[in-house]
Amino acid sequence: MTASKTESAWAEGIGIFAGAALLTVGLFQFLEGVAAAAKDDVFVRTTNYVFEFDLTTWGWIHIVLGIIVAIVGGAILAGQGWALVAGIVLAILSALMNFVWLPYYPFWAILIIAFDIAVIWALSTMLGTRRH
Repeated sequence: MTASKTESAWAEGIGIFAGAALLTVGLFQFLEGVAAAAKDDVFVRTTNYVFEFDLTTWGWIHIVLGIIVAIVGGAILAGQGWALVAGIVLAILSALMNFVWLPYYPFWAILIIAFDIAVIWALSTMLGTRRH
């Protein structure tokens, strides 16, 4: 009986971490998007980069993704079951998008990728404890 209580406590703690981390990632994405969309000269432009888009376009992509990620983070904190899988999918998408964003702002992109990896681990762990 105590093993299930311990398991439940871990799952709840991991869920709170994952929700808070997704809210943080969403906020970071949003701020990154606002900086790119508002003023194109904030970021260094890389020549001959494969994924070269207009920074305003990148900014709007980051703004939209940031809002969606933050909403899913809030849904995880509210205990919505659907948000666990949605959070994993969005964290993977966010990590891939920030990998492409690396030449524009490497430190920030790596920071967000690290948060995304932590979220994927946390949500995967939480899903695993729910199925047992």
